[in-house]
Amino acid sequence: MHIELSAEKRYYSIGEVAKAFGVNASLIRFWDNEFDILKPKKNAKGNRMFTPEDVKNLQLIYHLVKERGFTLEGAKTHLKEGQKKTLDKFDIIRKLEAIKVQLTNIKNEL
Repeated sequence: MHIELSAEKRYYSIGEVAKAFGVNASLIRFWDNEFDILKPKKNAKGNRMFTPEDVKNLQLIYHLVKERGFTLEGAKTHLKEGQKKTLDKFDIIRKLEAIKVQLTNIKNEL
């Protein structure tokens, strides 16, 4: 799961988000309905347009549900009880994973 968050890009379509996560758009719509933390805008056609903040929250939801095996209710509770702490840990994990990839690339170049 990887989506490149661009400083210039303000919104991501549901198709872009679903493709980045390797899931169906219907799952993203379902999560949008289930998780209050997600607040995508809707364009004139009614299509969801996700902000970079929404994408970060989707990454967190994906991590809890798909990678850590939380139930939806468990993920909701976890987010409500310790959202800031969870986001901080999640950001640290993602940064460490990126550093690991960089170090592996350097090692392979030696």
